[in-house]
Amino acid sequence: MRAPTTDRGRLLLVLAAGAAVTAFTATVPLLRDWFDLRVYHGAVDTWIHHGGRLYDYRVPGTTYGFTYPPFAAVAMLPMALFDLRTAIAVGLLLNLAALAVVVRLLTGRAWRRYGWYGCALGACALALFEPLRDTFSFGQVNLLLLALVLLDGWLLATGRERRAGVGIGLAAAVKLTPALFIGLLLIARRWRAAAVATVVALAATGFAAVVAPDASRFYWTDALWDTTRVGRLDYVSNQSLQGILARLGEPDRAVWAVAVALTLGVWAVRGRRAVGAGDWAAAFALTGLTACLVSPITWVHHLVWLLPSFAVLVRTGHLRIAGALYAVLCTSVVWLWFDDASGIDGFLGSNTYTWITLGLLLWLPVGQPRGAGPSRDRSARAIDPAPSPAAPRMAQVSSQPGPSSAGATAAATGTASGPGRGLARSASSEPTGSTRPAAPNPQSSSRRASS
Repeated sequence: MRAPTTDRGRLLLVLAAGAAVTAFTATVPLLRDWFDLRVYHGAVDTWIHHGGRLYDYRVPGTTYGFTYPPFAAVAMLPMALFDLRTAIAVGLLLNLAALAVVVRLLTGRAWRRYGWYGCALGACALALFEPLRDTFSFGQVNLLLLALVLLDGWLLATGRERRAGVGIGLAAAVKLTPALFIGLLLIARRWRAAAVATVVALAATGFAAVVAPDASRFYWTDALWDTTRVGRLDYVSNQSLQGILARLGEPDRAVWAVAVALTLGVWAVRGRRAVGAGDWAAAFALTGLTACLVSPITWVHHLVWLLPSFAVLVRTGHLRIAGALYAVLCTSVVWLWFDDASGIDGFLGSNTYTWITLGLLLWLPVGQPRGAGPSRDRSARAIDPAPSPAAPRMAQVSSQPGPSSAGATAAATGTASGPGRGLARSASSEPTGSTRPAAPNPQSSSRRASS
């Protein structure tokens, strides 16, 4: 099938794609009922207006409440000024703004080459990406954290190292997982940026301790170590190394610790190699992959941290690989094993997203020149400013214009060139996007909490 060459044909294709994506998102991912945002809003509202304790709040009808560090609640205090509907609208706008920042940082100015047509198709492809769908429909904060971290990556890559570290520090204070990026700064010997990130994280945490001393004491001495507050480890949405082991029925924490140590070793070697080659894009992508693997719980919506890896694949000319992996991450395939993840098929299928993450950590191209790879003629061309000798630049993605390379355009923004397959599901309010019908409890697993 040939791509349309006229404006009318392109408009019809965009309208058809938009209708298909709208129908899909209206019947599948928007039925999460903004569960995580309701947790945030309810916890802050109860804390500020009703004198309740932050970590005692539970969403009505569930056993789930706030699980982030106290600084996250302090940062969310403006929510107390709004009702829930207004908070949802503001959350959507913030996520859209964060997504725009992420796409801009990953692609540079390449999106301008494709005009309204390429941007519209890219937006349709992004809307199909399951981690993004769930981030928006849960009202999650992952995109905001990714934008903060990538801003620091851009500063490092463009020779502005003296300003780097604040974004990573703030992200680490909101959720613990982004603290691994401080580790990247250490193995890269960017001592100043690592110090800034650490000081910012500690200062934010200390500020929260002053504002909410009781909540801070409870979190750091009790809630942080209580994994039952977050959710069931073997739940199919947990696409981490711990999730694999839990679904295998392996309770030994020592086995998980060994797997984490090996994963961190691979990351340290490959991350150091990427930084040594001046490939900050790959270094940050590898760190995002590793954070998803080693975290005890990585819900599907946390996998927005994979988007930088797709930009790296496109930049190095691996367009087909990027498109195929992206398409799989649009399918919700892991939910086929929601009820039973036993057997060989369960082991392989229920952990599909983890296998993709692990494969990218092991084989993501590192230090390759832009345009290297099997599709050099269609791969990315650097358009960012000249690098500083002290801090090599982060590669940004571009591609040759034209209708035939629309897939490359979408992949350059971390997307596939065509719509992914979605599993048809009946209306459900469960916040993890299960394939199961609605249950009385909005959590499809009675032991899954906001994360």
